[in-house]
Amino acid sequence: MKDQEAGARGIRLIAVVNGIAALLHIAFWTMAFLRLPRPWTINAGAEKVDLIVTYGLGVADLLWSVPFLIAGSIWLQRRLLAGWLAAQMANALWWYSFTFILIRELSARNIRPGTILFLPFALFSIWSARYLWTVRSAFWKTAVSAV
Repeated sequence: MKDQEAGARGIRLIAVVNGIAALLHIAFWTMAFLRLPRPWTINAGAEKVDLIVTYGLGVADLLWSVPFLIAGSIWLQRRLLAGWLAAQMANALWWYSFTFILIRELSARNIRPGTILFLPFALFSIWSARYLWTVRSAFWKTAVSAV
């Protein structure tokens, strides 16, 4: 019984953190898109490319990361297999995007505020992925009984 309670707490924690991350993504990118200049207004080549890359990351986050974070947050609470999968996909996206971002920013010697804001979530995703893997049977049993 204690293992089930501990498992439920861990799953709830991941669901809450993913929900917070989704809301922060939406707020962050909305603010960024409102404040950043439009790429076509920039003449300097390097600055324009950097801005286009930033826009690309933002659009990708809003199209892929946010839906996976939201789906994972809601469906994990319901112990749905799709929630487990969505949360794991969100974890993989954290690793992918942060690999790109850290290489870009460390190479340029310029750590941006968004990196600092989202770094705790990327680090949390390492634990989250491993934890979800260890409790995966709770989701498989739900999926089998639903069929």
